[in-house]
Amino acid sequence: MSDWLTAMANGTQASVLVTVALVEGSGPREAGAKMYVSLDGQVDTIGGGHLELRAVEIAKTMLSTTETHARLERFALGPSLGQCCGGVVHLVFEPVDGSLKEVLASLQERRQQDSWKVTALDGDSVSALFDASGQFIAGTPAGAPATFPRERARQHDTHVAQGSDGRRWLVDPCLAPRAHLTLFGAGHVGAAIVRALAHLPCTITWVDEREDMFLAALPAGVPDNVRIAATDTPEQFVAMAPPGGSFLVMTHSHALDQRLTQAIMEREDAGWFGLIGSHTKRKQFEHRLQARGVPEQRIAAMVCPIGMPGIRNKAPAVIAASVACQLLMVWEQAASAALAAPLRFASASAPSRRPARAAIYPL
Repeated sequence: MSDWLTAMANGTQASVLVTVALVEGSGPREAGAKMYVSLDGQVDTIGGGHLELRAVEIAKTMLSTTETHARLERFALGPSLGQCCGGVVHLVFEPVDGSLKEVLASLQERRQQDSWKVTALDGDSVSALFDASGQFIAGTPAGAPATFPRERARQHDTHVAQGSDGRRWLVDPCLAPRAHLTLFGAGHVGAAIVRALAHLPCTITWVDEREDMFLAALPAGVPDNVRIAATDTPEQFVAMAPPGGSFLVMTHSHALDQRLTQAIMEREDAGWFGLIGSHTKRKQFEHRLQARGVPEQRIAAMVCPIGMPGIRNKAPAVIAASVACQLLMVWEQAASAALAAPLRFASASAPSRRPARAAIYPL
């Protein structure tokens, strides 16, 4: 998760942060996608192909000439780069200087909180970080706008805004992952699922009674988006999960699976729930849940067997890949629904209407 951010936090070389600021039409990556470029290479991607090659060239030229100001560049993918996407992509190139280093260090610490990074594209070099209510956190406060557009048709888009003085700003929401999975079971399949989700936009609470299993499963270390919970009372982590959170149950004990399933069913605000097992296991659990008075619609929503239809291989890595696809579909649908709803901030101004092909929004 956020490989570019980890690389920048740990890097010692001069570098440039490249951000997709705007996409008009079809593009290889969405607004907000980023990559880190140093003279020795890059981390992450803005979509590959000629666009990325050209972006790396520009970033390395900036490094070799010690350029200090952020730049906004426009790329017509079809006419100038020969890419079949055919759209127009606007990229921002930010040399990682003192203030931006401070911003990125704070952003690294705030992975689980919403932040807004604001960078000046004209005039003096300014980079600042705000929280979701508009409070300054880090960077260069002098010259940074006190407010910026945070209520729009899609409030979470990275975009370029323009102040009344004509100065342009990159407004870049760096949002905490909305998707959360509580995973019960640290066996082979559980470990494979954690590895499959390690770099995806989600957070995981991984629960098991056997503490030694976690160390055996991940000898290289625990991914940044994973929290381990070794406990004799795993049911408590059902209650602790966030509203709408996803659950996946695959413990070493059918009796424990049953208890966890019952606890998840009792949460009316639980999100997607998957239970590892066969159709026979599902039927057994259905009968037990019906006997305990669980509503039929709740039982019907239980996903068992887990994974994408048509994939029959039961190797842990295959199951993990299949379940990861399943979860991504669930989480993207939930994210689309969340983006469709108005999002209000404490210091937000009146909503602004987004023109059909606008590239810059007024502050």
